[in-house]
Amino acid sequence: MYLCDVKRMEDKITTFAKFGDAGHGGITRYSLSPESVQARDEFVRRMTAIGATIETDDLANMYATIPGSDPNAKRIVMGSHCDSVKNGGNYDGILGVIGAMEVLETVVAENIPHKHPLTAMIWTNEEGSEFPPCMMSSGTVCYDYMPERFKDNFEFNKMMASKSILDPEMTFGEKLSTFKYKGEKSNRINPDQYKAMFELHIEQGPILEDAGKDVGVVTCVLGQMLYRIKFHGQAAHAGTFPMKKRKDAFHAASEALCYLHEEIDKLGHEDLVYTTGEVVIHPCVNTVIPDFFDFSIDVRHEDPEVLNQVREILATLETREWQGCKCEVVLGWNRDTVYFDKELIGYVREAVAESDIPHMDINSGAGHDAQYISYMIPTTMIFVVSKDGLSHTEVEYSTPEQCTNGASIMLNAVLKADKAEA
Repeated sequence: MYLCDVKRMEDKITTFAKFGDAGHGGITRYSLSPESVQARDEFVRRMTAIGATIETDDLANMYATIPGSDPNAKRIVMGSHCDSVKNGGNYDGILGVIGAMEVLETVVAENIPHKHPLTAMIWTNEEGSEFPPCMMSSGTVCYDYMPERFKDNFEFNKMMASKSILDPEMTFGEKLSTFKYKGEKSNRINPDQYKAMFELHIEQGPILEDAGKDVGVVTCVLGQMLYRIKFHGQAAHAGTFPMKKRKDAFHAASEALCYLHEEIDKLGHEDLVYTTGEVVIHPCVNTVIPDFFDFSIDVRHEDPEVLNQVREILATLETREWQGCKCEVVLGWNRDTVYFDKELIGYVREAVAESDIPHMDINSGAGHDAQYISYMIPTTMIFVVSKDGLSHTEVEYSTPEQCTNGASIMLNAVLKADKAEA
């Protein structure tokens, strides 16, 4: 079994953590920002140093490729993203990039024989922190291969028209047009030139740590649905309108949210997760009774029947009385569980079984570029344990040894895929 180098890995972790350093141990590195240029410059510098060829596509996705023994063989690609959320950590996304770099560096340093060209990749705008939606570039690249019901979410012109949350006058397309690493559409990853994709990532949850495992063999990305629950009441003066006559939309929403928690928890699915993370209130004035309240509910589970059970509970909201307010349940969007390629999962299982690294099968509750790429070419993921299960925060952490273990597993799984005839 080939092993990646922990000192090289630690050096890359430390170096990339400087690009967008937020001053509290983490980073803020939005896509297309000056900080992202610094990270990409470092990617180019290190990959050029080992003889890799650098290409970029029209969405500024980057590809660093070392040749294989067969010039006609399809590429095997590894990668993730280098952008972050605001005040994020030093591992989310970027570990998949530096892990791919480490695989290429190890192959070159040890002169490991391989038939297929090997590519390390950076995906643009996975987080969608400045320009929504998340996973913008992978969704756009895989548009033609997606299920019809949600492919329209990633129509090219819509993505180019996405407005910055920092400057509403600036669109993604406008900023991309002057970006240093914007290239040609012909360089996009595609099924004619690429055999498979592997994405290394931190788990971003506590499952591996709680089980005493360092590596997760990822089998799928969970199905997900997002609803908006809207309450329509009546605005009135906060000081003069009697309590018993009120139609307080905020009060109604709070009752409904408690009801949802009670009813969904009664289903008894411990692996079902649901979250209310965004609210809208009108008129949002302390002297006015709210006449409108809207909250999101994000629900995730592997089994579509479990998601349907939650849908049935959500539907009951419209049939009940909520402080005299009308309730409206609106579907935002949904996706089915995305299962990764069984053959590639098998290579990862074989690679980790040949090591002494504690491991287990796991699913992903978070979305990743890999889930969209899987519609286009065979794809899978490998997880590295996250300390305390924390991510999207500056205290996000995995040890250099754990990160290197993940890269080593990916290297050996890639080499198994490289030897396969298909």
